[in-house]
Amino acid sequence: QVQLVESGGGLVQAGGSLRLSCAASGRTFSNSVMGWFRQAPGKERELVAAISKRGSRTYYADSVKGRFTISRDDAKNTVYLQMSSLKPEDTAVYYCAAKEDVLILGSYDYWGQGTQVTVSS
Repeated sequence: QVQLVESGGGLVQAGGSLRLSCAASGRTFSNSVMGWFRQAPGKERELVAAISKRGSRTYYADSVKGRFTISRDDAKNTVYLQMSSLKPEDTAVYYCAAKEDVLILGSYDYWGQGTQVTVSS
């Protein structure tokens, strides 16, 4: 069982930076692939970044590659999403998610409640 709680969302100007945190509980966290999703009004939910066990492999959507960085600290049971050079189109609710297998893609098993990120221009 994994429980996830996001934090760090807010309002930021275009070109600014923001770091999201996801605090996880549960004995399976260290064996979980972690991902960040986002969903804007009128758009489909999309995977923006994911990280493997131990953080050896990462995935980024083309829309955020070079601007966002995902990382994890298993000792703190926390995954982060560092966002820089933010654009208005990054505005969305961001969700932390976890899955129990070793594949970055595919269905995720656990979800946080989401945190709002708003980028103004």
